[in-house]
Amino acid sequence: MKSRKPVIGVDLDGVCADFYGRMREIAAEWFERPLDSLTSDVSYGLGEWGISPGGYDSLHRFALHQRELFETMPMIPGARRYLRMLSDEGYHIRIITHRLFIHYSHASAVSQTVAWLDRHGIPYWDLCFMKEKSAVGADIYIEDNPANVEQLRNSGHTTICFANSTNRHVAPPRADSWAEVYRLITCRDDLLTDTHPSVT
Repeated sequence: MKSRKPVIGVDLDGVCADFYGRMREIAAEWFERPLDSLTSDVSYGLGEWGISPGGYDSLHRFALHQRELFETMPMIPGARRYLRMLSDEGYHIRIITHRLFIHYSHASAVSQTVAWLDRHGIPYWDLCFMKEKSAVGADIYIEDNPANVEQLRNSGHTTICFANSTNRHVAPPRADSWAEVYRLITCRDDLLTDTHPSVT
């Protein structure tokens, strides 16, 4: 019997979809500020844009309902190509995203997500909307949220950190591109022998 190829648990925002780039455009409109006044070098929570800890929900609702955030984000280059390659090689693609954290917005979040995946031709077998990603049961996770990376690794799950400005402090294995994700997954020595801590 052929050995089973790993299940790849793939995050969407910041990994497949350019969440920060699109949200920057919407935030500039929301705050009525020039786009270039909002830095693209952000930390998790977007405090650099003047968003207070409790002020994000209103912006998110505007982005989701008035600007179709989850349907209008650009695709991160390489996501379609390399996920198709992995799928064609027998890897099981499981999309895992925590997009249901705003109450009474679930229908919009789910429908926009499915439309975006279909329009961009992203292959997947499963689509999971959940916060506790470790409960999904993937073999290798691809994630950019630093707290999620830490939680997954501390639970013993092999996790590739997809690099952006929010997670510079997170230790390897890291990938700066989808080409690097593909290399790490298909030449797994760097993943399976990794003993680095979650953060530096």
